[in-house]
Amino acid sequence: MTATTDGADHPHHRHGWWWKTLIAGFLLWVVTIVVTVVTSNTNLVPTIILLGSFLVPFTVVLFVIERVTGTVSTMQLVTAFFVGGILGVLGASLLEADLRQGAFIFVVVGFVEEFVKALLLLVVGWRVRPKTARQGALLGATIGAGFAAFESAGYAFNAAITQRGIDLVSLLQTEVVRAVLSPVGHVLWTAIIGAVLFGTARSGARFRWSWGVAVAYVVSSVLHGLWDSNATLSTVLAFVLTGTPFSAAASGSVPPGLAGFATTLYVVGLLVVTVIGVVVLVGVLVHHRRIDGARADQRADAAPVWETTPPPTAP
Repeated sequence: MTATTDGADHPHHRHGWWWKTLIAGFLLWVVTIVVTVVTSNTNLVPTIILLGSFLVPFTVVLFVIERVTGTVSTMQLVTAFFVGGILGVLGASLLEADLRQGAFIFVVVGFVEEFVKALLLLVVGWRVRPKTARQGALLGATIGAGFAAFESAGYAFNAAITQRGIDLVSLLQTEVVRAVLSPVGHVLWTAIIGAVLFGTARSGARFRWSWGVAVAYVVSSVLHGLWDSNATLSTVLAFVLTGTPFSAAASGSVPPGLAGFATTLYVVGLLVVTVIGVVVLVGVLVHHRRIDGARADQRADAAPVWETTPPPTAP
């Protein structure tokens, strides 16, 4: 069990609830789907959307709650998840409203959304003590999870509503894909920014500007943009690698013989971006852990002899 700054056990560290919640929530989601199909009750569709969209992101929050230290409370994390998620999608929607479709639209969206989440991370973490890279990664993951949950709910709603009525199959496909990918999407990108932002804080208490923060923001935004544009990039790459002329897609659809290859490239692209993001995050955490360890050794070496050596016992 992890200790807080005063040496006492953190009151919120009860390990195991995150995976128990994940299993229980998944079973409830399946039961809701079965009941909806059997009864044809469309009133249950919002329940499916909420369960499917929030289950994995909220599990991330429980994972964070079990590992966070210092002055962060459970209420602060839950507030960061919900309020941060709502403000995040609202702010991103306003900033993206006037964007025009183009070759770099996804990269621009990545910079916009990571900027909004970084601002929310600054507000949420302003009074957090101590500020360490690990704390920042956990708080960044929480805000990213909130953003992912509300965004997934919107995508699921759009997938469900069609001209023919409610498309339950499309809804479920969208929820499954986004639930599986959410921990390595918004959660990962914002965790990278949080780790660098908190890791460079002065004396573990106050934020300070450094070029490392700017680099982390750019890297996370570019990875975010590559993730979102991966479908387009994989399709273009499939045409190039197979020598298929682009005129074959004049009808607006990928030729059947090329669709499978494009899908394979899409999966490979997601894996590559994910591995890069995980390596960056782990590298940042290891780097700051070494720095903290070196500083602790320096403080120990600089301590007066009477602070490190016990006084002699009286005769």
